[in-house]
Amino acid sequence: MFRIRPIYDTRLPIDVQAVEKAQEILRERFPLLDEEDVQQLPEQLANPFLKQYRSILFVAEDGRANVRGFALLCHFTDLHFCYLDFISVSLKHGGGGIGSVLYERIREEARALGDSALFFECLPDDPALCRDTAALKDNIARLRFYERYGARPVIGSAYETPLTEGGDCPPYLVADPLGKPLKVSRSQVRKVVRAILTRKYKGTCSPEYTEMVVNSFNDPFVRLREPRYTAGEDVPPVPPSRVSGDMRIALVVNDKHDIHHVRERGYVESPVRIDSIRKALEKTGLFEEMPVRHYPETHITAVHDKDYVSYLKTVCAKLPANKSLYPYVFPIRNASRPPRELPVRAGYYCIDTFTPLNANAYNAAKRAVDCGLTAAESLLSGRRMAYALVRPPGHHAESRAFGGFCYFNTSAVAAHRLASLGRVAVLDIDYHHGNGTQNIFYKRNDVLTVSIHGHPRFAYPYFSGFSEEVGEGEGLGFNRNFPLLEKVDGHQYSNVLVRALQTIREFKPTFLVVGLGLDPAKGDPTGTWSLAAKDFAHNGRLIGRLGLHTLVVQEGGYRIRSLGVNARNFFVGLFEGMSEGVRR
Repeated sequence: MFRIRPIYDTRLPIDVQAVEKAQEILRERFPLLDEEDVQQLPEQLANPFLKQYRSILFVAEDGRANVRGFALLCHFTDLHFCYLDFISVSLKHGGGGIGSVLYERIREEARALGDSALFFECLPDDPALCRDTAALKDNIARLRFYERYGARPVIGSAYETPLTEGGDCPPYLVADPLGKPLKVSRSQVRKVVRAILTRKYKGTCSPEYTEMVVNSFNDPFVRLREPRYTAGEDVPPVPPSRVSGDMRIALVVNDKHDIHHVRERGYVESPVRIDSIRKALEKTGLFEEMPVRHYPETHITAVHDKDYVSYLKTVCAKLPANKSLYPYVFPIRNASRPPRELPVRAGYYCIDTFTPLNANAYNAAKRAVDCGLTAAESLLSGRRMAYALVRPPGHHAESRAFGGFCYFNTSAVAAHRLASLGRVAVLDIDYHHGNGTQNIFYKRNDVLTVSIHGHPRFAYPYFSGFSEEVGEGEGLGFNRNFPLLEKVDGHQYSNVLVRALQTIREFKPTFLVVGLGLDPAKGDPTGTWSLAAKDFAHNGRLIGRLGLHTLVVQEGGYRIRSLGVNARNFFVGLFEGMSEGVRR
């Protein structure tokens, strides 16, 4: 088993290691390649201005993250074409159809970029151009392989002219129409060839040679050689997958969320929320579900007070089944002296009177954290997007307090884990202020917290979320609140979201954690705004265009009739935006 995944930069340790292994294969399979070009690969990925084209590395990895093969795709964004620079498998781990799967993924990427054709070079299968009989045999095999996909040498030009007189095995220019009719005009192909010779081979081809080759393309449109190896064969076109595996969103669902079921009248945080969202997402084909992994409690105590975690665990274990304990006494006068009785002490750790403790609150909240961490780890393994579909929610849970149906702050626990490997921005788009996330990171500068929410003068939690709350100490300037009016439509919301996203861009994070609240929707029983499905799609698209490794954690949203459709629209938008963001 192996997986193909793209590498757009080298900000993650796993990507740094993959690039190093690709460099080893380059040295192994292309011994004549200049070492300076091999060493330049990481910078080539990170800096599209280095060679005036964007480079994307695709690696084929086995289950132990061994790179068994790679392909390097160059996207000339100004001319709208892709050039396949290298595709190779390692001598040690090669075979097993890796080359075919890599090439199919490259074709899918070129199609997604909207390019007219995929160009690359291939050594000739003509004995008059290649005197080495052993090399000729390999060349024939390669061209036969590519011909299965409709990729054939361009004819009617001097492209295969050796750089030096008497040179052997000059390459063909090969074009893959990507399953469409090839319509590349003379002026277009001349620009393509000039870009290849002057950018890709900068300093190698003389100006005279370049002009000679460019001007040799005289046909009104590019012509490909007639099929030589598949003529008369019934070669079915290779169908593109609807969504490539590396771009799918990792979905981690709290499989034990329904053990936390409070049946009191008016308690809107119910199990049907998860079922409604999950059912709607199944129709998209965008997700790949992953099993939940168990993580030690130390991940929780890294952001939550140990005494608070211990209390929650203890009191929940002692409560009888189907019994809810609501806080009713609060320590305004003496917060330093917690009561001895556990039921009375609930108010010592709670910020409201409507978030109950019960026998399964701790277990369900702990499982939600496990989901968030599982999803976060999928980002660290190279995936671009992950979604922790969890309940109970978490963004109201502070370092040492629960409330707003929240017990442990899943977003904060995941953000803290990710922060060990890069800067993290947390964007909370729930209708209610993410007071817990703000509280946990208020004095830190490695995690930027941004929240768009109803103004605290009318919206829970009432005592936090003001615009002047901007962080403290080292965290000064790393907390941003955007409190909005009581009546907000989709257009007004997106204008504020654009400002919030600019704040995140300026922070330059490696990871983005999104606290997804679906309660800004029209008709939500806990909100006053009027966002529709199309607004969630637009907002998702704006967020995706950041192009960051993105973890979405489910927070609020309580109008069951619209939960699924709004979630589906958000993720379709996020996926489309991410595709644009990473390919720009």
